[in-house]
Amino acid sequence: MNQGRRFRLSLQGKRALTGLLFVSPFIVGFILFFLRPSIQSVIFSLSELSITVTGYELDFVGFENYKYAFTVDPQFMRIFTETVGQILVNVPAIIIFSFIAAALLNQEFKGRGLARVIFFLPVILGAGIIAQLEGADIMVQTQGLQYGAGIEAGISGQAQDVFLFSSSLTSFFLRMRLPKELLNYIVLATARVPDIISKSAIPIVVFLAGLQGIPSHIYEAADIEGANGWEKFWKITVPLISPLIVTNIVFIIVDSFTAPDNRLVRYIESTAWGRGIFGVSVAMSWVYFVVISVILVVVVKLVSRQSFTMD
Repeated sequence: MNQGRRFRLSLQGKRALTGLLFVSPFIVGFILFFLRPSIQSVIFSLSELSITVTGYELDFVGFENYKYAFTVDPQFMRIFTETVGQILVNVPAIIIFSFIAAALLNQEFKGRGLARVIFFLPVILGAGIIAQLEGADIMVQTQGLQYGAGIEAGISGQAQDVFLFSSSLTSFFLRMRLPKELLNYIVLATARVPDIISKSAIPIVVFLAGLQGIPSHIYEAADIEGANGWEKFWKITVPLISPLIVTNIVFIIVDSFTAPDNRLVRYIESTAWGRGIFGVSVAMSWVYFVVISVILVVVVKLVSRQSFTMD
């Protein structure tokens, strides 16, 4: 009697199956191409790797490579903290700038198409000769005189350099009696304006797509209720765009941590191929990966609590 009965999925089950189908290529690709190398890298991080004529040899040393990275290596922790500090400066600034730019580009004005192209140019340029120059360290060398002292002295040193180049801006904020932490952040963000603009192209496109996807009848209903532009922005636009804020935060963090100009990535590579300490280099990579994962999980959890989804 029950043989002709069809198996039916609930709406929630259909959504779960659809999501599984979308992520299945990634799962299959990870199992086929990344799972084994990941396991091997864990083994390498717990071993001393020596290059031989026939390949390589492993000598198990436990957590000595991790201990070396944290307690012996003179540069790793300093570069690591500087990198994380730069990310903490960049992410909020990129989110704010890209959201404002997307809101402006969503308005009707002459030359809007050209303006959108201009904002997306950093992605096009970054995919070509500029990326090759960064990989060859040429741009870093040409900017070394300007930023070298700040990098060596850490974030506070960068802030002092910026004070020299933007004294009028600093004096203005000092007269406003802003807190020292906020002043330091504003000055650092101002110094990184070119970097912030170059990394904002994709987030701008994401925000622009989200803004264009907000139903117009919601704003019309708000107009009937007498809401002004400020109220519509904070009570309609921001809540409906909040899931994309989470998406952009994840993208910016991952992109910043893996960018070609990331000093920590370069240092890890130089530890392996320049100094020949492969086990320590892999251990540094795993520490870096774990910290990125923790930061992503914490940020996504905190921001997702404030996000709004409209089904």
